[in-house]
Amino acid sequence: MPFRRSLADAHAVESNSARISVVNDCSDPVSDDNARHPGGKQSVREPFTKAYFGAAAAILATKPSPAEAQLSGELLLRHYGLKGAMRVLSSEVECTTEVTLLNGDQLILKTSARPEGRDSFRFQVEALAGLEGAFGFAAPRIVRTGDAMLMFEEHEICGYLQTRLSGAPLHQANPTPEILYRVGRALGRLSLALEPLNLSAMHRPVLWHVGCWSNLMELEEHLPSGPVAASVRLAMNNYVELIEPQLSDVAWQVTHNDPSPFNTLLTEGGIAFIDFGDGCWGPRIQDLAIAASHFVTDPSLALGGAEHLIAGYASVIPLRPLEAKLLVGLIKARQSALILINYWRANLFPAEAAYIKKNVGRAEHGLSILSALGPGDGERAVRRALP
Repeated sequence: MPFRRSLADAHAVESNSARISVVNDCSDPVSDDNARHPGGKQSVREPFTKAYFGAAAAILATKPSPAEAQLSGELLLRHYGLKGAMRVLSSEVECTTEVTLLNGDQLILKTSARPEGRDSFRFQVEALAGLEGAFGFAAPRIVRTGDAMLMFEEHEICGYLQTRLSGAPLHQANPTPEILYRVGRALGRLSLALEPLNLSAMHRPVLWHVGCWSNLMELEEHLPSGPVAASVRLAMNNYVELIEPQLSDVAWQVTHNDPSPFNTLLTEGGIAFIDFGDGCWGPRIQDLAIAASHFVTDPSLALGGAEHLIAGYASVIPLRPLEAKLLVGLIKARQSALILINYWRANLFPAEAAYIKKNVGRAEHGLSILSALGPGDGERAVRRALP
């Protein structure tokens, strides 16, 4: 299959110690001027080639090594002079460990022994450092090493330490219209705070990036037959034919790229966003599409209830006409991407299928609601939701 060839190519690139240089060569068409000004045009098909897609897929086709977790305590002491109780958390790529210090404070230690982990962590720590002092939302803070660095890098492993935010994940809350409106406003503030940042490795391979979506139907064989597969096929065809060609005309910037209900917290201080591991340079509206895609739940409403989140976001960053036109198509494509990627990964790692597919049911239900909307219907529904 073409997808298997892509993975083989990606492993060959890695074995030649050339993955990063190849990715940078094919994923850096953005001039410094465009990096600073997100209104600059960004090609979608180039630089997001088959090689980019294969490298991005290879990252999610490999699990973190259990050996990394065994080193967490030693790394914590060596680089931060701290000791505490360690608990490994579920994670797609990196090793994530909850640390409870002797005084009861809790931190999150992230480590990776994989080559691509260094670029991912460089992006994450710079993003979190760049958000310090921002208002309208909360995010974890970086705990600097004993040498005052944002992260540590050893010969075979790297990592960073961050604060652990207290709060209820949004997926555990009752998403009332008022809460969704607040989440939308906070997401708009997050986009404004990320907009001026020009970060290391923001063009690294990320399978969740819109640049990969036109290739994701190579994973179609892993879908269950029936209406889900049909809806995914229709949404992705619409994305390739109608949405993707117009993305070069919307604003691009650094994005979180996964503001899901699992990465959004309700805290005493307001809405918080965690886990910037999928963050990258992408269409600004992508974060709104991703967040909204998880709250299409009510069949009696045109956008399933996502109207409230969209309204909150637009009260901070008014949607441009083209963004309003493309938003529903992007939401459906993101739901389809989530379904495709997670059915594929659940097949690769059946023992972890429940965790991997934690958002799939929500995406399938939401896609079934939005599938009734044509492009014109979706745009009209978005415009009616705007403040």
